[in-house]
Amino acid sequence: MQNKIKSMIGESAETIGTCKSLAPRIEEAVKLIVNALKNNKKILLAGNGGSASQSVHIAAEFVGRFKLERKGLPSIALTTDLASVTAISNDYGFEMVFERQLEALGNEGDVFIALSTSGNSQNIIKAVEKAEKMNVKVIGLLGQNGGKMKNTCYVEIIVPSDNTPRIQEAHLMILHIICELAEKELFGR
Repeated sequence: MQNKIKSMIGESAETIGTCKSLAPRIEEAVKLIVNALKNNKKILLAGNGGSASQSVHIAAEFVGRFKLERKGLPSIALTTDLASVTAISNDYGFEMVFERQLEALGNEGDVFIALSTSGNSQNIIKAVEKAEKMNVKVIGLLGQNGGKMKNTCYVEIIVPSDNTPRIQEAHLMILHIICELAEKELFGR
């Protein structure tokens, strides 16, 4: 079992290491978020399963704080409103759950962070399409080959892996980097 554990840690470290090549895209994402927040816009996030949890985690980092004491930053995880999620899913279908919320809560100039390890999540794809129509810039955190979402986002950060848990680990690292750098850009002393 210890050899398997060591192998899994090695896989994770290898996937994280490949993300160094994503630095230019991560920098673009930071600049996009900083610009939006400087202009009194907000960050919206969504994903399914583990990515849903990560969207909640990162929204909390923006609203609360990451490393610096500072004012709260407007950020909403579209995965957290149980009544909206279930009502929209029931009345319109699960593929509409994020699109409908984005339509209601998003404004021109906001940033939508769309998480999909496959790039093929239909409810995320529909939200990305809605964001484009609303002039909400999309940062796509994707995996594998980017799936159907490839070439549909303003900034695409595609983790080069087919292993879902490793992609999610890399996404969390990338999101933490984005939070830290955005915070420093906005409030660094």
